[in-house]
Amino acid sequence: MFRWCHSCLLGVIAVLSLAAQQPATFKVNVSLVHVIATVKNKSGQLVGALTKDDFEIYDNGARQEISVFERQTDQPLSVALLIDVSGSTAKDLKFETDSASRFLKALLAEGKPDDRVSIFKFDDTVTRVTPFTHDFTLLDMRLRKISGSAGTSLYDAIYLAAGELETRQGRKVIVIVSDGGNTTSSYDSHQALEAAQLADALIYPLVVMPITSDAGRNIGGENALTFMAERTGGRTFLPSLNKQLDKAFDDIISELRTEYYMGFYPQAVPLTKERFHSLKVGVKNPELQVSARNGYYGDAEDGSGKPGDSPVSGLPGQLRKKR
Repeated sequence: MFRWCHSCLLGVIAVLSLAAQQPATFKVNVSLVHVIATVKNKSGQLVGALTKDDFEIYDNGARQEISVFERQTDQPLSVALLIDVSGSTAKDLKFETDSASRFLKALLAEGKPDDRVSIFKFDDTVTRVTPFTHDFTLLDMRLRKISGSAGTSLYDAIYLAAGELETRQGRKVIVIVSDGGNTTSSYDSHQALEAAQLADALIYPLVVMPITSDAGRNIGGENALTFMAERTGGRTFLPSLNKQLDKAFDDIISELRTEYYMGFYPQAVPLTKERFHSLKVGVKNPELQVSARNGYYGDAEDGSGKPGDSPVSGLPGQLRKKR
């Protein structure tokens, strides 16, 4: 016959007593997923008078309840302005910085006091020219002093700027002025896109086209930037210099001031092996077209969430790149 020893019995009682005091724990996903959307009619005009009931959001195919909704959102805006200063853009740099200066002046004058802009330049390295600031005088002064050399680390610039944006509150935007070339990046376009999606940042590339014919154009670079813009809810522009570039900047301001901000807490979402959740944002009116990001990083079947490593960032000045 098996007998309990006195010390063993006391040990079992102690373990059972401790277990009884520990509350059961369950994993509940309460993270708010943020969505920024713009809506246009068939003529391409912005539509800014919709309500929450006009929108539908699907997460991996499951319809979600919109918990937060703002029209022409009052959330603070953080803009990372990326200027290509590589050798291929040298002859056009003054025109680009003049136009960018006018863009920043209008953006900050028409915006909120807590809106912020940071300027980055990139050639074969990526340099943060200014911290995030509302001081137009500082931005303008630093913008007009930038210069560059050979090489183009376009995807590194997007990746690193996204890392700087990730911890900021409110709406986040990456505006890129470039010819679309990329020659010296350590990161590829997919890593750059993932970093922007993790930061909840919209990408607005302005691919400056001094060459209007297909011959000599960087079609591959244009396509990569267009892909990133569409996946984040932004839009690609293909302006020439001067007036077309000014108009592209004006159009970006109009979209930023006519946005819808929505948020939802994922419920009953079917998980896959992928961390990336597919998002579909639409409106009930078939005559209207919505631009919004196509997904976000969340839970997967194995319980994993978003990738553990945040984009690399550095101190003011030259940002560190992956070795």
